[in-house]
Amino acid sequence: MAPGVEIEAMRIIHRYRDPVISVVLLTLPFFFLNANLKHPDELSPLDRVILQISAPIQWVAAAMARGASDIWDRYIYLVATREENTRLRRENTRLRDENRRYQAVAEEARRLSKMLEFREMYSGDLISARVVARDTNRFFRVVRLRIDRAETEIRPGMPVLTYDGLVGQVSRTWGRFSDVRLIIDPSSSVDVVVQRTSSRGILRGTGDPSQYVCTIEYLRRTDEVREGDLVFTSGAGRRFTEGILVGRLSRITRRSYGLYQQVEVTPAVDISRLQEVFVQVSEPRSDLDAEGTPEGPELGQSGD
Repeated sequence: MAPGVEIEAMRIIHRYRDPVISVVLLTLPFFFLNANLKHPDELSPLDRVILQISAPIQWVAAAMARGASDIWDRYIYLVATREENTRLRRENTRLRDENRRYQAVAEEARRLSKMLEFREMYSGDLISARVVARDTNRFFRVVRLRIDRAETEIRPGMPVLTYDGLVGQVSRTWGRFSDVRLIIDPSSSVDVVVQRTSSRGILRGTGDPSQYVCTIEYLRRTDEVREGDLVFTSGAGRRFTEGILVGRLSRITRRSYGLYQQVEVTPAVDISRLQEVFVQVSEPRSDLDAEGTPEGPELGQSGD
């Protein structure tokens, strides 16, 4: 082909290329659509060729559309799930906080109800007080309490107790506050009696920094006491009213020699969790029945 003819042909191709491509692109969908809409019995040979050519293209396009749709749906689902999880976590946190508040209110109501019931049952004069400070050792064991009452009628030596049992006694007062010497303090001493055997002894605090425990001194080796026996104040010396629960025997060491056995007592009161206490400012009235025995349950006793 001559160079001039070839150049002219290239010019014609460049001139009509875009219009021809546009016509073909606009026409092909028409043929594809027309062939797909016809009834199978009405298809011409050209329509069958078009369907054979378009089938793979349609399958690829459909697959791509399904993939894109699945990706989009998963994205939307993940976004919605993430938002829902965030909302549920916030709701869960709020409900946990509310539950803790309700439990605290319920526990306080239960505690105050037991205090009121105990005060109504107790025949002596009691003054309620709140624990405002705790002295602790390196094991975080409470070794001393401070309460927010130090009225003129409160004096050192007065018993301090709760509905669970004996806590200790007032050691000093100043201003609006009083210090309480606990029964676990080594300087504390209480005349006690083992309920089951009527065995007598002196309860003293061990001062053990790692646990709340007391011992009973002068408990005779022949006294058949057992672990779990309840220990109450005896009333001797009139420092502590008779019948206040002190604790339970937790360990007994009985040797084959000597006059006394070694006995440990676990206090009935959970000293580490005390919030309110009573100060006994006068002894209970001694109400006797016809046979001359005290009426009513012993103070702090829950049954054995």
